[in-house]
Amino acid sequence: MKLGRFELAALSDGTFALDGGQMFGVVPKPLWEKKLPADERNRVRLGLTCLLVRTGSANILIETGIGDKFEAKYVDIYGIRKTTTLPAELKKLGLSPADIDIVINTHLHFDHCGWNTRRDGDKIVPTFPRARYVVQRAEWEHAVSPNERDRASYVPDFFGPAESQTDFVEGDREVLPGIRVEVVSGHTQDMQCVRIESEGQQAYFVSDLVPTRHHLPYPWIMSFDLYPMATLANRHRLLPELAEQGTLVVFPHDAEVPWAKLSKSKSGVSVQMVE
Repeated sequence: MKLGRFELAALSDGTFALDGGQMFGVVPKPLWEKKLPADERNRVRLGLTCLLVRTGSANILIETGIGDKFEAKYVDIYGIRKTTTLPAELKKLGLSPADIDIVINTHLHFDHCGWNTRRDGDKIVPTFPRARYVVQRAEWEHAVSPNERDRASYVPDFFGPAESQTDFVEGDREVLPGIRVEVVSGHTQDMQCVRIESEGQQAYFVSDLVPTRHHLPYPWIMSFDLYPMATLANRHRLLPELAEQGTLVVFPHDAEVPWAKLSKSKSGVSVQMVE
């Protein structure tokens, strides 16, 4: 998709599954299962969307999926299906990992940074040998020393071996002209979303502020969110703005709709499909 001078491509790293109750928090199952039916283990099928931005001078990758380093036990627990992979998706576009200049991780949960690293024999090394990885410093510090509540969300091998290539930022920052990271607390304290602008057009990688289009109702907040009231406040702040501006919103975990535009409604915002 063209966005001004930029070219955007939504890339998939397959799908995985999480408990539906966790994905929708306080929302009763009779409501959320109409949107996302659960399997026999009460899990809902989720996408693993990464976004490639080609500016003409740089290739920027936002998120790297879940990767391929989980042992069989966790592949089963999380219902990982590798219908495709991020490296395969890049190859379809004529790109290799060496062609990526910048990797932006919104946060370091295992389903957002899995391909930051890869296996090389008995070692784990950065997947993108030339890239600079952009992460909020406070998110990294929490990831290497998480608390009991969210320890399972961080897998050190997924991000740690790329530390020497990582640029730690603090707060909102322009990464390149037209590419800006913005701290949006809620899911984690220091999650960053990505604003992309070119020639008056805008896209926004909303990350787990709104994981799927089914999470657009303001109170449909995941139980994974460490600061749900911050999530709620940031949704009220950002979503009407994005709707008014005609921004292309990129969802990280919608298995069917990787991106859409928003429109205002009486109850908040609703989705407008785009190709």
